[in-house]
Amino acid sequence: MADAAVDGTRRVLVAADKFKGSLTAVEVAERVTAGLRRVVPDVRVEALPVADGGDGTVAAAVAAGFERREVRVAGPLGDEVTAAYALREGTAVVEMAEASGLHRLPGGVLAPLTASTRGSGELLRAALDAGARTIVFGVGGSATTDGGAGMLAALGARFLDADGRPVAPGGGGLARLASADLSGLDPRLADVELVLASDVDNPLTGPKGAPAVYGPQKGASPDDVTALDAALGHFAKVLEGTEGVGARAAGYAASPGAGAAGGIGFGAMLLGARFRPGIEVMLDVLGFAPALERADLVITGEGSLDEQTLHGKAPAGVAAAARAAGKEVVAVCGRLALPAAALGRAGIRRAYPLTDVEPDVAKCIADAGPILERVAEAVARDFVA
Repeated sequence: MADAAVDGTRRVLVAADKFKGSLTAVEVAERVTAGLRRVVPDVRVEALPVADGGDGTVAAAVAAGFERREVRVAGPLGDEVTAAYALREGTAVVEMAEASGLHRLPGGVLAPLTASTRGSGELLRAALDAGARTIVFGVGGSATTDGGAGMLAALGARFLDADGRPVAPGGGGLARLASADLSGLDPRLADVELVLASDVDNPLTGPKGAPAVYGPQKGASPDDVTALDAALGHFAKVLEGTEGVGARAAGYAASPGAGAAGGIGFGAMLLGARFRPGIEVMLDVLGFAPALERADLVITGEGSLDEQTLHGKAPAGVAAAARAAGKEVVAVCGRLALPAAALGRAGIRRAYPLTDVEPDVAKCIADAGPILERVAEAVARDFVA
């Protein structure tokens, strides 16, 4: 157990991600706090909901004190949607899933060949209009595999077919691309620090590229994957023949993170974005370091603690930072699929899954809030009381 505060009162930092499909990161923090206080009423709890750049990133920023801004933009299939970004003191947090995420598809019908990132570009433009000097661009949960072409078009790029007409939206349309012109990109981008925040490091194409690895999640058949991979490769090749940043397209396409969110990482790199692991970026933006300094114990977590957690997900990032600061870390989760040794190597002393309280997974999902409070009571008894 970590040392208590000078007055004997324990200080706990709750820095957990969402339980996908059950609880937002804010709700996780609220439920954990309630459970802790049921056992130790005077415990000092600081809540700092976190995200790794994927869906929930804007909500985490707003919870940390950013202003929520809403704007009407194009959804993945062109229908208008209301999307949000977050702004504070010249720093904007833009989440591409707000505009181009799977949940934005009308009726939930997947559209792997035609879904576009245009709305994500419109969100970036809104952040520029608001005066942002730094933009954290969180990518993940996308419905798209267009290499960021729609986003670039919304910001002033032109992509034309052999007849001089704009190519059709989506990755499928890029197969007909004959010429590209990036000279019309919004000039304000040159004066903005753009950070690509992602938890994946895939290249644009190939066996580990965006279509092959993530296309099936977006409804792509094996034939669609082949077509999308060829179209994105063609996209990069055409860009290589353009002046300016496009001439570096081949290098960007092979770079870690280019394949993030259906290749929007590649498009962001063409805009001058610097790739960083999403959770590292978000911890900086959210003010994690000073909150960590105030804590005796850190509680992190997400819906499923598994192998993916260890590769750039929020709990691993939180645990690594806390361990470096000499702080004790425990985790809460819906499901635990990691052995104690793996947790220990990640810097997590112990994990508390909801299934320890309720073995029925369906009930855990349906009643996640109350069950999480009971889990937090166990944490309080073991590490706080």
